[in-house]
Parts: sequence; C-alpha cells; structure tokens
Amino acid sequence: MGTEFPGFSGPSASTEAPLEMLAACHVRVERQCATLERLLAHLPAHGSDAQARAAAAAIIRYFDTAAVLHHADEETDLFPALLESMAGSDAVCIQGLTAGLCADHRRLESLWRTLRPSLQSIAAGEPVTPAPEAVREFNQLYAAHMKREDDELLPMAARLLSDQDIDRIGRAMRERRGIKDV
Repeated sequence: MGTEFPGFSGPSASTEAPLEMLAACHVRVERQCATLERLLAHLPAHGSDAQARAAAAAIIRYFDTAAVLHHADEETDLFPALLESMAGSDAVCIQGLTAGLCADHRRLESLWRTLRPSLQSIAAGEPVTPAPEAVREFNQLYAAHMKREDDELLPMAARLLSDQDIDRIGRAMRERRGIKDV
C-alpha cells in the first residue's frame, strides 16, 4: 500500500473508517491475486486436488462478493463525494481520475467473467487450468489500479472530504453490506 492513513489497522479496517477499509481491501485483493498466481503454478503438478479446489473456491467467493462491493463503494459513494467536493479545473482532474478508475473496474469485471468459469471447474475438481495470460492481465491491471487508488485517490479523499462526507460513505457501505448502524 502506498499511503498510510491515521487509524489504519491493517486488513481488518471497518466501515467506521471507510477510506481505511477501502485501502485494507486492496491488501486482500493482492492476497487473492497472489493465490491465483500460486494456483496457476500448482495445477500442472497437482491438478485440481483439495488445495486447488479450496483456493479456487476462496478466490471465487472473494471476487464475487467483496470486490463487487468495493467497486460499488467507490463508484456509488466515494467518487461522487469527491466530485461534489471540487469545483473548476480541479473537478476536471478528479473526473479524469474517477472515469479512468471506473473503466478499470469494467475491464476487471470483464476479465473476471473470463477467469471465473475455469475457477469454478477447478473448485468442482475438474482438470482445468485458467489461461495464464488472462491471470497475468487481471493481476497486473488490479495492481496498477490499486496503486493509483492508494497513491492518488485515497489521499485526495482524505484531504478533501469532510467528516460528514466520510460518515455518509461509511453508512452507505454498511447499508450495502446489510450491517445495522448501532
């Protein structure tokens, strides 16, 4: 992660600190991408053994749920809040950044739709290997995307958004996940 946030406690950050939670999600994405790479290396020698099946199921579970929620958190709540916080030429910069990140999301979702069927087959014990070039493209795009968010987007959000904006984003994240406010 390129940026440290006050109060960031690692991958367990919560919706009470939404920017930190988004950054912590990047750590989990990196772990899933690393697992995907290890799975690719594991399959030729071991096939769809118990370890491969468990890894494939975990990767599917993560990218079918947490990654989808993460993209929604950004596109539905964070990006609009940032755009509302700026005016003039600064808004053009943020519009370009958020539009590029949204385009990344669409490409990542498309790549995921390509990878998912082979992972489902592995999870079912079938002797399948995901396309190595698709795995590399997925992992490389996620790495570049997360770096841009960590280096540009999240520090900008921490600097520009009010406490009320941050609280509103956190509430929306909890609602999206079915977490009741206390």
